[in-house]
Order: sequence, then structure tokens, then C-alpha cells
Amino acid sequence: MKRKVLLIEPNYRNKYPPMGLMKLATYFRERGDDVRFFKGSELDLRAEVIYDRFMEQLCTMADKSWCGQEPLFFRFIRHGKNEDFDFICKILSSEIVEQIQTSRKNFKNKDYIKNNPVYDFVGVTTLFTFYWSKTIETINFANKFRKPDGRIMVGGIMASLLPDEIELETGIRPFERQLDKPGIIDEGDTNIIDELPLDYSILEEVEYKYPAHDAYFAYMTRGCTNKCGFCAVPKLEPEFKHYIGLEKTIAKSKERFGEQRNLLLLDNNVLASKCYSNIIDEIKRCGFQHGATYIPESKYEIAIKNLRDNFNERAYIRVCVDLYKELIKKLTKLDKQDVVAEAESKINGAFCSDYLSASKEKILELDSFMSPLFAKYFKRGPLKRIIDFNQGVDARLITQEKMDKLAETNISPLRIAFDQWAGKETYEASVRMAAKSGIRELSNYMLYNFNDKPEELFLRMKLNIDLCEELKVSIFSFPMKYHPITGKGKEDEWSYKDRKYTGKHWNRKFIRAIQAVLNSTKGKIGKGKRFFEVAFGKDEKEFEKILYMPEAFIIYREENKKNGGTGRWWRDYRALPEEKLSILKGIVEKNNFSDISSLTDDKDILKVLKYYTFTRKDTEDKIKGRNNG
Repeated sequence: MKRKVLLIEPNYRNKYPPMGLMKLATYFRERGDDVRFFKGSELDLRAEVIYDRFMEQLCTMADKSWCGQEPLFFRFIRHGKNEDFDFICKILSSEIVEQIQTSRKNFKNKDYIKNNPVYDFVGVTTLFTFYWSKTIETINFANKFRKPDGRIMVGGIMASLLPDEIELETGIRPFERQLDKPGIIDEGDTNIIDELPLDYSILEEVEYKYPAHDAYFAYMTRGCTNKCGFCAVPKLEPEFKHYIGLEKTIAKSKERFGEQRNLLLLDNNVLASKCYSNIIDEIKRCGFQHGATYIPESKYEIAIKNLRDNFNERAYIRVCVDLYKELIKKLTKLDKQDVVAEAESKINGAFCSDYLSASKEKILELDSFMSPLFAKYFKRGPLKRIIDFNQGVDARLITQEKMDKLAETNISPLRIAFDQWAGKETYEASVRMAAKSGIRELSNYMLYNFNDKPEELFLRMKLNIDLCEELKVSIFSFPMKYHPITGKGKEDEWSYKDRKYTGKHWNRKFIRAIQAVLNSTKGKIGKGKRFFEVAFGKDEKEFEKILYMPEAFIIYREENKKNGGTGRWWRDYRALPEEKLSILKGIVEKNNFSDISSLTDDKDILKVLKYYTFTRKDTEDKIKGRNNG
């Protein structure tokens, strides 16, 4: 019997798509089940479910005068605007009006969800613990859409790390391990879900666009041989697997979804594998050797092929509608007005300008006209493709031989963790080996707020700047703030549920200062000594000055330098005698300036504290006023 399956990712912003759900989608779809992927709010999902039920009823009617009004129906169910209802009343029969009114009522009262839940299986993925509130909210509303005899499975990172806490909040016991055994979903089934290829089509079902896309996402190893105190991998992937084949998975993915441009591997420590050389050779065989390029396949042809195959119509109808819009824009820019008019006429005539009113049948009817246009106006030339071990490689395991082997691929960037200053010599040696092998694009993650001191973060960043200049390479650094995955501080000082934790050598002001600088650099530090020195200082003393600088002065550095604000703050700051400066620093480090008069009655200290009450908006208003003047 065909099951209805709902796979949900909480509506947080994340870079990478949910691989676990993509594998589950493959599993269920291969068994003939109806699979739906969703990322959004409860209200949006409720509207979609009720709209689908409404359209099922509408399609049984002989009267088809409503065709083309599907977007209007959905909008009214979701938002209930009077003007939409008035228009529906004018153009459609009383029977349809009555049905749409009932659907809107069901949406408001949740009647349909309470009395007739839809799904036989609901799967919810989880990510970081600091997304706690949004994730718990998603689990609770997802469970409402499960049939009484249906099943809900909550998995992923947070589910494995905090199963007891999730069960306490939701009443649902999470799935705490990998999908690496047969029979996990259906007893007697021999598939190992974790080894199935990803269903990339589900990503087309939602409006959210993942920053990392147009890539094969995979693992070639699992787990890590290290047991770092700040890392969750030993809990999530306790067994180290030295080799997971890639070629068959890519071949199956290419056949269904077309060839992807890049290869993004999420291995936690590939250099620890006994099969490292074999892994690199397989990566090269898959088309990611040094200098590799490829010519992308036509997205339109892939979509049409999958529609003809009855594969995820929901996704590929959306793809085609979006491509029609791209085509019209391209034609308009090329000033092909006669073609534009005909294309728009055919799209609108078939009601294919919106994915709600479009259908597989209508899209396939348009194909003979649209296909030549896509072939003519969407030119596809060779593109460079890259491979990225996104979790980074372990500098302690790098040798020149291994680096030379890695350089046989089109790796870009090479990511090397640099989590503590004590590892300077090992890290620097690995960068020099990379440069010697001809790898010019590097990147690293820099953990801070753990056991490190602020000045050690500065020294790590500065070392990269110096290495860029000396070796003529490019190193992008991504400072990443440490946050415990379990535990809770005293008096709600911090919790695994939020991002308030401060390490023993850090404080709230220093963390905010780093984040303020990174806001202007978009979270990364690239090569360029002059820019780095402006952002973080020339030396440790200048770095400390920036850490204590008022936040608005950090963000709008040049503006406040020009108007003298920064200079005045620094003069008054340095004028304080050592005893008062120590008191001021203790106040500033707490980073709470909402009522400075309650913090001290010392006039000299208060004079300096007034600078910290200036907000970003104050500076923005000054800039806006000057520009308007």
C-alpha cells in the first residue's frame, strides 16, 4: 500500500541540505511511496495540506471554470483576505465558494488536521543545539500531521546528542544513531539507508535555496580517530569507517538528476584512513582530477525527463515554472519581443506562470515550443569543478606524500583546522607543504572561546596573513565560536539551548567585538595585510584596544574615526588612572550598558561609559542625515 511520507527540516538558515532526509526520500520513493519535503512554518504546512485536500475535491467536479485560479485559492486559504474572497464570489459557482469557505475555516480552526491527519510517516531532522526552540516547535507541529497509527522519526545531530531532553519536551523518543543497519524503517527490508544515493529533487520542493548547491554531497569515511573535547563526532559517529565507495552513488545520481558541478565531502578525518590513496584515486575517476572541467547538463531537459518518468512531479513542476521565468527575462534582455510575447502567451495560456496552476500535462504540451528556446538561449560552456573536504583535514596527519597525492585532485579550498596556538608549528608546516604541492587556495576553521585566550586568536589570524604574503597563497580563515553541546550554566548564564556561553578567558564584550568585526568581513578573513590591520590591529595591543572599543565604533570604524568619536573615546579611556581603568574594564566586559548610572557613581568612569551607549542606529542616522542634507 502506498504510504504518504512527510520529511521536514526546521526553518532555520543552514548552508548544507539535509542528507539524512535526502536518503530517506530515496528509500521511500524506491518503495513507491508518496514523498513530500517541507521547510517552513506550521501555518504554511497546514495551508498546503488543506489546499491539497480542497483541490482533490475540486478536481472531481464537472465544472472546470476554476482552472487557473489555484494561486488565488491557496492565498485565500492561507491569508483569508476579503478582496480575494470577493473576487472568488464574482467568478465562480456557489458550490466552489462554499468549499473554499470551509477550507479557510478548517485552516483557522485546525479542524482538518485534528480530525484527519494526513501522513503515515513523518521524519524530522535536527541540527545544532542552539536551534533548540525552533527545532522543538517543528517536532511538535510535525507530529500533528501524523496519522494515529503512523510513525514519527526524529533524527540528526541534536537528536543524537540530547535525546532525553527532546523526549521530555515532545514526548517523542528520537532516533539516536545512524541509518546504517537494514530494516530500520520496514522490518525485513535489506536496504541500508545510509548507503543509498541522495534524492536531490526534494530540494526543489521548497523556496529555501541552500548556499551550498550544485554539488554531490557525500562521505568517503565516517567518524574520527581523535576524541577532541569540543567535538560531537565521537558521539555521532563512534565507529571509524576507513572507506565508503563513491562511484556507484555518483553514477546513480547522474542518471536521475544530471551531473553536479562540484564534490563536497563531509568526512571528519579523511587523512586517518588506511585507504587514503584509494580514496583520492576514486575521486579522480569520478571526474575531479587536477584541472577537471565539465559542461553542465540542461536543467530544463532534466526536469522534462523526470516529469515524463513521473518522478517527483511536485519538484519538477516548480523547476519548469522557475525556468520559464528565467527564459522570459533572458529573452527580454535580448530584445526578442516577438518571441517574448509568444512565450508569455503560451505559458499564461497553459496557466504555467505559477507552480500551483501548472501541471505535468500542461508543461509537456509546451515542450515542443519551449525546448528549442532553452537550447538556443541557455548556452552551456565548460566550467571548472572542485572537490572540497568541507570538514577540513588534520594537520597532525599531513605528510608531503599525502599532500602531493591530494594535489592530484582539483581541491579548492584545502581546509586545515587551526584550533589552538599551541599547534602553530604543525599547522604552519602543513601550509608550507600545501604550497610546495601547488595547492594555492586554502581555508581554515579557527575555534575560539574554548580554552584559548583572545590574543591567541589574533596570533593565529595574523600568522595566516603572513603566510599568504610569504608563500603567495590565499588563506581564508573562519573564526568559529565554541559552544557546549550539553550542560547549563548557573542562573541561566548559558545553556546548550542558546549561544550565551563564554570561555574562561573570554567575556561577552570580547565575543561581541569579534562578531562585530566579522559582520563587516562576512564571517571570514582573507589575505591582505593592510585590511587585516585595520580590522583587527597591527599587534596584540591594538587588538586589545579593538576588543574594548564601543561596538558602534568597531562597526563604523571609518565614520567614527573621521568625526573624531573614536579619538575622543581613546583619549578619555587612556586618561583613567590604572585603578579606575580596571573598574571600567570589568564593567565593559559584561557588555550591558542599558543603565550606566547604576553601574558606578564615578564621574570619570561614567564619562567613558557614555561612549558605549552609542548604538549602530545613532551612527546610521548621522550618515543618513548627512546624505539627505
